[in-house]
Amino acid sequence: QLQASGGGLVQAGGSLRLSCSASGSTFSSLHVGWFRQAPGKEREGVACIRSDGSPSYAGSVKGRFTISRDSAVNTVDLQMNGLSPEDTAIYYCAIVTRDCKGDAYGSWDHGTQLTVSS
Repeated sequence: QLQASGGGLVQAGGSLRLSCSASGSTFSSLHVGWFRQAPGKEREGVACIRSDGSPSYAGSVKGRFTISRDSAVNTVDLQMNGLSPEDTAIYYCAIVTRDCKGDAYGSWDHGTQLTVSS
């Protein structure tokens, strides 16, 4: 089971770091992605890190967000800088198949809320 944490209330332009932890799984051999869902919108992929450590990002966050893997504590983190109100959403992490291009398997009821105030 995956657990996203670290959300909160941030002012526009601020930064926040989210963390994804897993019980019973080791991330090192998996592709792990961050997703978000804003009110009234569909869930969208934000970033993904492949098992080899290479990342990919949605265009809307490229240059602002950084996904990384901390093997020592078995987490996948999302550093978010330059936040804007448009980033307000519930954030989830998930295992992603096919080199970060396939299906996502996450705990969709265990997200973390990010609210960015203007």
